[in-house]
Amino acid sequence: MTRAETKERNRRALLAAAFEVVSRDGYRARLDEIAERAGLTTGAVYSLFGSKAGLVVALVTEHLRPHYEEIARAVPAGPDLLDAVDAFARHYRRGCDAPDARAALSLQITLLDMAVHDAGLAARLAESIDAQEDALIELFTGRTYQGRALTSDRSRRLVTALRALFVGLTQGVVLGLAREADERFFADAARALAAGAALAGDGMNP
Repeated sequence: MTRAETKERNRRALLAAAFEVVSRDGYRARLDEIAERAGLTTGAVYSLFGSKAGLVVALVTEHLRPHYEEIARAVPAGPDLLDAVDAFARHYRRGCDAPDARAALSLQITLLDMAVHDAGLAARLAESIDAQEDALIELFTGRTYQGRALTSDRSRRLVTALRALFVGLTQGVVLGLAREADERFFADAARALAAGAALAGDGMNP
């Protein structure tokens, strides 16, 4: 195994161990336990990620990247805004039934806990998530509703609103608090939100 292959293997082992420990312990997660689970030392964490915060940010990026890639594949290429939002919503709802849905929710909650206790980490997490969501903003920008195209600025506002909607609904579904929220529910709520966002203010090009 080459040095580069060993480095990548160690990186992935640490990320897998971090997912388990961070999901369970949040900001109390200990680097020595993460390293031990990965069969490595804490020195490997600092060498590969720089710090505990660097490891957590890398974990979030690793977790989110395939999520956003799947969204891009699920959303149709046509110009209609509401068709795109509908597909996005249905894809998000199907994720609630995935085998790892509870583990993903646990990670989400513990990351929020960590961000509350560490302002520096919160800023780095926000920067990482914003970078991932640029792809979503591009996905909706230029799509049309009632003959008008969505601007980049309005697309950013829409993505923020959809994220808040889906995060809340997903928590309700996974925890059994929103049993009526099926794919149609997600899609109808998202389409209504998108229609309102598209027409609000001057965010549409004539």
